[in-house]
Formats: sequence, structure tokens, C-alpha cells
Amino acid sequence: MVLKAEEEEVPSDLTPEERQELQNIRRRKQELLADIQRLKDEIAEVANEIENLGSTEERKNMQRNKHVAMGRKKFNMDPKKGIQFLMENDLLKNTCEDIAQFLYKGEGLNKTAIGDYLGERQFLWSFRLPGEAQKIDRMMEAFAQRYCRCNNGVFQSTDTCYVLSFAIIMLNTSLHNPNVKDKPTVERFIAMNRGINDGGDLPEELLRNLYESIKNEPFKIPEDDGNDLTHTFFNPDREGWLLKLGGGRVKTWKRRWFILTDNCLYYFEYTTDKEPRGIIPLENLSIREVEDSKKPNCFELYIPDNKDQVIKACKTEADGRVVEGNHTVYRISAPTPEEKEEWIKCIKAAISRDPFYEMLAARKKKVSITRRH
Repeated sequence: MVLKAEEEEVPSDLTPEERQELQNIRRRKQELLADIQRLKDEIAEVANEIENLGSTEERKNMQRNKHVAMGRKKFNMDPKKGIQFLMENDLLKNTCEDIAQFLYKGEGLNKTAIGDYLGERQFLWSFRLPGEAQKIDRMMEAFAQRYCRCNNGVFQSTDTCYVLSFAIIMLNTSLHNPNVKDKPTVERFIAMNRGINDGGDLPEELLRNLYESIKNEPFKIPEDDGNDLTHTFFNPDREGWLLKLGGGRVKTWKRRWFILTDNCLYYFEYTTDKEPRGIIPLENLSIREVEDSKKPNCFELYIPDNKDQVIKACKTEADGRVVEGNHTVYRISAPTPEEKEEWIKCIKAAISRDPFYEMLAARKKKVSITRRH
């Protein structure tokens, strides 16, 4: 809206001087109105620029957040590709500090994926150890070296820190895993760590304090952020319909959708289910072909050399409760001989051995050899 001065009549009885003064006043009024109009126009222009700037920034932030979310999903499926995607889109700098901060905050990141990424290069509470022995070995070696640098004089060598760290992890599992019936005593914990300090013993008070600390407060791994199961099952090693023999009093065969991934065998009632009905970790299990009078193409998962031990597994009851499995063996039937062979082949490749005890024994042996020399 443009402001204009109203036209006013000039009284006829004014003197020439008064007429001139009146004209000057009217001219100044018109100039003032013009200045006000210019100011209003400038304000409107600035407001419009601010509004456009805000919407542009908002669009940029929305696009950035979208790329960050996409980068997290890519990381959960393939950590290396996720990191590369974030760097290519200028969302993450290619520095150790920036990557460490990204992993430490862990917003929306799968803890297992973080552990897997670090294994190829604040520990158990911010990610899960990868299942591959070599990765765990590298990770624990790096931890031991870093700890000894930051805490000079606590241990005789990094090997001592390495062995003790594994002993603490195993103690935590033994004390707080319900599947472990024979809980170690503090005396047994002290005995298993004799001679690890370059042939000497660690202070008994230190070991007792560690034992009591783990006993009173176990390691708590935080829940994974985001829809982890979606990423877990995104690219399985194998999937398909199989028949599973139930473990109840009345043993019945039930058709289940099986997914093999991350060294675990998951089974679902329907392919559309978001949560599995059961999970069978393959750690320390074996697989064999078996004959069954009622079903063809059968194979079994079992614990070698211990036929009466219940396999570590869990299942979801009809009322939603998650309970421990009660199988000493899992008997499964495939639709065809060919599929049976493929399942056995894939499961054999996925079966993992517990790396802790093997690596601990190797490191203890290294310590003793070093001491003798």
C-alpha cells in the first residue's frame, strides 16, 4: 500500500509568506510519507528474504537428516559402506576422532555392527563383541595396549591385561548366564588366573574385588537402537520353510520359516512376522544327518560329547513370554534331499566355536614361554 498526502485547499486569506510556509510544510509531509513507504518496502523485502532463507535452511536440514538416517541404515547392514556413504555426503569427516564420536554416540546404530566394524581395526557397554575369533583377538589386544599405556605399572605386560580381560568376560558369563549351572567361586577365579602376570600372580585382593564387582553388577549391554531385526534378516545366509520337531511332552512337527544369519538360526511362524518365535545360537553346536521313521530329509543340531545338556536357545510362548529352550537336540526336516544338503552345508559354515577359551589358552602359553626365556 502506497501512502499519499491528501490534497488540501489553500485558504484565500493567507499572506504570500504564509502561503509559502504552508507549501513547505506540505512538501515535507509528502517527503516523510515517501520515506515511510520506502522503509515499509525495505522491511517487507527483508522479511521475505528471511522467510526464504528459513525455508532453504529447513530444506537443507531435512535433506541432511534424511542422509544421516540412510547412512545409519547402511552402517547397520554393512558398516564400511555406511561410513563411506556418510563421508561422501560430508556428514562425517575421515578422521579417527569423528568416526570414534559417531560410533560412541551410537544413535540408531546396531551394537553388533559397531563391534564388527571395530573388530576389523569404552568397550563392552557400547557394543557387542563380534563372533569371529580373529576380530575379538585384535580388539582385545588393542584394548590391552591402550589400558597399559593409560595405566602404567598396573600389569607387567599387555599379555597380562589381555588374559585378565578375557577372564573377566568369562566370569561375567559364568555368574550371570542361567544356562551355566556350575557357578565359579572366588577361589576358582583366583586359581585360574595364577601365573598370568609374567609368570607371577596378581594381587589376591585385586582378583577378589573384581570377582565381587562382577558378581554384584554384571555387564549390561544396552538395547540396540532402531529396528535391528530388520537389518539382521536383510541379507541372510539362507532362509526357507522347514519342519521342526517340538520339545514338549507330546512331540509334534510344526512348519516354521527358518532364517540363518549371524551364526544363529531363527524360526518364525509366518514369513510376515517381525519377531522370531525362537532363536538357536549355533555356538559350540554340531550338525548331523539322521533317519526318522515319520519324516524324510532330517538333520539334527546337538552338543557334541554331551547328549544330555540342554542347548542354549530361547523361544516365545503363546502369551508372549520369552523362555529358555528345552531341547537337547533340534531335529529338523527339509522338503527335499537337495534342500537338506544345502541347509547342512550352510549351517556347518555358520557354526562357530567359542573363541574365548582357545585364545585365552594361547595367550597363557605365550606368557609362560616368554617368562621361561
